[in-house]
Amino acid sequence: MKLSQGFAPHASTDATKLILGSMPGVASLEAGQYYAYGRNAFWKIIGDLYGAGPELDYQSRLKILSDRRIALWDVIKNCHRPGSLDSSIAEAGLITNDFTHFFSQHSQITRVYFNGLKAASLFNKKVLPLIDKEIEYHLLPSTSPANAATDYAAKLQAWSVLTTD
Repeated sequence: MKLSQGFAPHASTDATKLILGSMPGVASLEAGQYYAYGRNAFWKIIGDLYGAGPELDYQSRLKILSDRRIALWDVIKNCHRPGSLDSSIAEAGLITNDFTHFFSQHSQITRVYFNGLKAASLFNKKVLPLIDKEIEYHLLPSTSPANAATDYAAKLQAWSVLTTD
């Protein structure tokens, strides 16, 4: 089984918020872009909240996030996962990103927003015990199309917490 390698964080030095996914899916890895799969609601939500929707080019969307002091990354650095479903991520061989170093370089981050339960559970299990920093954590509904039980309006409403902090 092929080892999937995640992306570097997209984070300006003055970021105050961090959105964490679990691991980029196949379409994202192939495109070299966060949330590249067209049916994933992430960029539509970010578009509705900040004007950084999928109609803009990728670099423009990232700049809008940076301007809003929002960083973007994933919990997993690399793992074995056939396909794109979080449920297919193999625990064996899974390596998380270096959050101790990341938070030392981005000391203004005080809020972390998890894009779905898998990101939150992996972070809580494998990363949180290593973190010595006051951070407020928010679990948000996954923007993945696999989370069909939550409709777009409910996702958008939950994600609007980003704009109130």
